[in-house]
Amino acid sequence: MARLVDTTLRILAQEPIAGRVPASLQFEACELLDSAGFHVLEVTGGGCFQTAVQRGTESPWERIRNLKRRATRTPLGMALRGRFLVGTQPAEQDLIRRFVDSAAESGIAVFRMHDPMNDPEDLVGPIEAVRETGARLHLGLVYDEHPEGASRMLARAAELAALGADRLLLLDPAGALDPSQTGPLITQLRDAAKIPVGLYPQGPGGTSLAVAIEAARAGADPISVATYSLAVSGHRTSSELLCQAIDGLGLESGINQGILWEVAELLDRALFADTTLPPPLSAHVSLLAAIKGVPAGLVSGVDGRLEAIGARDRLAEVLDEVQRVREDLGTPPAASPLGDVIARQAIDHVLEGRRWHAIDGDMRALIRGEWGRPPAAMNPEVVALAEAGHGGPSAASVPSDMATARAEVGELATSEEELCLVALFGEDAVPLLERLRGRHQAIATGVTNDEEERIRGLVDLLEETGLGELEIEEGGIRISLRQQAPVQQIVAAAPAAAAAPAAAPAAPSGAQITSPMVGTFYRSPGPGEPAFIEEGARVEVGQVLCVLEAMKLFNEFKSETAGTIRRVLVEDATAVEFGQPLFELDPSGA
Repeated sequence: MARLVDTTLRILAQEPIAGRVPASLQFEACELLDSAGFHVLEVTGGGCFQTAVQRGTESPWERIRNLKRRATRTPLGMALRGRFLVGTQPAEQDLIRRFVDSAAESGIAVFRMHDPMNDPEDLVGPIEAVRETGARLHLGLVYDEHPEGASRMLARAAELAALGADRLLLLDPAGALDPSQTGPLITQLRDAAKIPVGLYPQGPGGTSLAVAIEAARAGADPISVATYSLAVSGHRTSSELLCQAIDGLGLESGINQGILWEVAELLDRALFADTTLPPPLSAHVSLLAAIKGVPAGLVSGVDGRLEAIGARDRLAEVLDEVQRVREDLGTPPAASPLGDVIARQAIDHVLEGRRWHAIDGDMRALIRGEWGRPPAAMNPEVVALAEAGHGGPSAASVPSDMATARAEVGELATSEEELCLVALFGEDAVPLLERLRGRHQAIATGVTNDEEERIRGLVDLLEETGLGELEIEEGGIRISLRQQAPVQQIVAAAPAAAAAPAAAPAAPSGAQITSPMVGTFYRSPGPGEPAFIEEGARVEVGQVLCVLEAMKLFNEFKSETAGTIRRVLVEDATAVEFGQPLFELDPSGA
């Protein structure tokens, strides 16, 4: 059997997709994916934590716990960058241990870990931390496209296995692996490591799918996939198409393909509902990533930086220089966080018209070996410049240890997991902690853990939909939420006499009544019951038009404008977005 790891939920929480799919739909997708038959659901990693800190609205830890509550069958996985964890600087061992403990306590059962330099020695500390939690350990090896790369990977595969990996994973973030080479390489790595070997493929067009099929033929276990929309727009392998191919070859994926297409349809509406948003990867970026052999995310990041300074026409030159910088550094992988450091250096070389005239602190640390051993020897002239102190401070200085983090934020961090965020991201994490602290203080005392969880879910719903106010009554308890920067003021009151309607916007003078929230649209109060309103019928102010369900709560949506319903614009039991037209109304109609 070719077992699969789904990465959909991780990709949804990192740039450039983050924020496009509401949490309620992600939770619904999680429940579906949990029942599909995957080996692991990889739900978070470095990009997710970085995005959460930058956006400053959602705790990455709370997100893991929310997903764990919905995934009752399939273990949850996390991707770590070795000593870098989810940040951009190597962390002290105490921080590594505390971070891994927090992740395991939040619900992570499988840690996928690789060293950005492909240096097994740098994984010893993080491996010890994972082993102490009792979690499963999958160690990654980034594909080395150098002519001597195969021999180097085989040597390091044996080293990784000796460190106690449950599985070895071949990672190909640049999409450089050729399908014809995949099967033999998987077999050679498995022979060298004496443990199962899996694959995390990427690549433009159908390349990653072709690579994944060849890996499956060679017995790769597991193989990473993502739902169709994310795969075709982000250089991933489609779970739907790979399962069809694997089952067709008689290799048995063990996956319910019907559920996969259901997830694809669910997420596609949210991902591409707003046609004004650009695709995750532009055609130009995708083409250059394929031609230059570098990760598409790196190309996209460089493209954005050059566009900001009016130098986008130099993109191809910078990508060529990225490869030259890598050669000077001993051909380390260009994946995060090394890729960002390498890209900064390449941009400086191209725009200044001279090479290695300046070296920042991150690059100097990399050259001096503080970030691990590169696969090959470095350019001695570049090493001499770094040893002479030729350069400046690091581009992003962070504490990287718990004691410094605690001194910086005082009592703002209310838990060890929040201190980990400060230690990894420095002052950038403070706005998020302030917002989380405000939420915690806003929740009235005396509520149970289940009630607090429900309230936090409603807070997320309020933020996603953009509503100013939401009031819901369930089981005799009324919960009122009101959007008030920078946090929500929340009151959990005693049993109320009557239910209050969900907030609803006034219908525009034009002709459309739009949804005030993200949810599922229902025309009637229950299956088989008459619709609240029919086309051509007169509607009065306060009359119920439909029910909108979100977070398992059913909210009556009432009209604030009298008139005649010309058309019902949404099918029954259909997911709707905030602001989506639901009804066409003639305010003057009789």
